[in-house]
Amino acid sequence: MDKLKAIRTFVQIAADGSLTAAAKSLGSSLPSVVRQLSDLETSLGVRLFNRTTRRISLTEEGQRYLQSCTDILASLDDAEAMLQADTIEPSGSLLITAPVMFGQLHVAPAVTRFVKRYEKVRCQLHLNDRYVDLLENGIDVGLRIGKLPDSSLIAREICSVRRVVVASPEYLKKQGVPKHPRDLLQGNAVQVFSQWQPWVFNEGERQLTVPVTGNLDFNQIAPAIDACLAGMGFGLFLSYQVAPYVQKGQLEVVLDSFEQPPRPVSVIYPHAQLLPARTRVFIDWIIGDLQNTVFEV
Repeated sequence: MDKLKAIRTFVQIAADGSLTAAAKSLGSSLPSVVRQLSDLETSLGVRLFNRTTRRISLTEEGQRYLQSCTDILASLDDAEAMLQADTIEPSGSLLITAPVMFGQLHVAPAVTRFVKRYEKVRCQLHLNDRYVDLLENGIDVGLRIGKLPDSSLIAREICSVRRVVVASPEYLKKQGVPKHPRDLLQGNAVQVFSQWQPWVFNEGERQLTVPVTGNLDFNQIAPAIDACLAGMGFGLFLSYQVAPYVQKGQLEVVLDSFEQPPRPVSVIYPHAQLLPARTRVFIDWIIGDLQNTVFEV
């Protein structure tokens, strides 16, 4: 008995709900399908299906075995696809999503380099700061910042970013360098999407919230950074957003010992079906590309 062939036949019967339909799907004869199922059940010593003249249904053992067989076949197909990805030039369309500023600074350049390398792939990059359901919107790959909820998606962490408080050297000279998050109450806070929510810090094992106030509140990150560069106050940003300005000395990080834990940057994608070569190659590309990017400040 060809065990692998018999397993594929078993899975197809379960999917089609009929021996005749499975035979048609497999391009095989009904007697051959019946024989393979019978041989498989004999080798296992269990009945996988309850069969009558009108219907066929999985037994309890069959249901458990089906899950294992589905995982085995998916892993096998996955391994074959990985080998093919090394020999077949990726082609076709890819739909990718990422947060707006992170996408502009890092994902878009990486996508451009990817298409330059794999010219047969057509990439669409949608930048959006709101939650987007990959499965509902037919998106192939997403980039996310922060802790991910449990889902049926595969998530691979690429790196992490910090949430940092910054201000310009000029503002710190005038206002003074804060030693504790509560010192921010004496200064001006530049906010983003805030509705004047308090800023959150860690002090030892406990969480500390500071109800900062200020006279500037933006609905985009870039103008808030510009305001901080202009010496208008303290700002709370993700490290990648202000890294170039910190490295040039235009902004300084303060209160780093009170920061919350870093937030992961992950690439996410569906695993319900076999990934096309273009998707698999892009995932490996974007992970390698972003891991070489400096996010620290």
